[in-house]
Amino acid sequence: GIVLELLKEAMVSKLGDTKGFLIDGYPQELKDAEEFESKIGEPKLVLCLDCSAETMSSQSSENTGTTEDRTESYYQASNPLIAYYESRTQLCKVDAEGTQEDVFLEICKTIDSFLK
Repeated sequence: GIVLELLKEAMVSKLGDTKGFLIDGYPQELKDAEEFESKIGEPKLVLCLDCSAETMSSQSSENTGTTEDRTESYYQASNPLIAYYESRTQLCKVDAEGTQEDVFLEICKTIDSFLK
């Protein structure tokens, strides 16, 4: 609840100054998405950085056991969320297997094509 209220306050304070918002790492679970929609509204676009568990793990500085546990938890929590947004046609998957620069450019292209 606190995270959602802080997001809402930040978004409302910038409504006149922006075309949209990029929220990284939220929602993390389906219940978060449903609460976001009920209190703030439906997102127009949801980006999903699509990569293998190996790629995801290689980006972490944690030890291998902790990384594997977090990766597994992420997939378990995110699969229902991804399916939810796919069914609502708000989800755009971005190939995140390349370099950070390539992924950034792919994200920019996806957002640009959505805004047209």
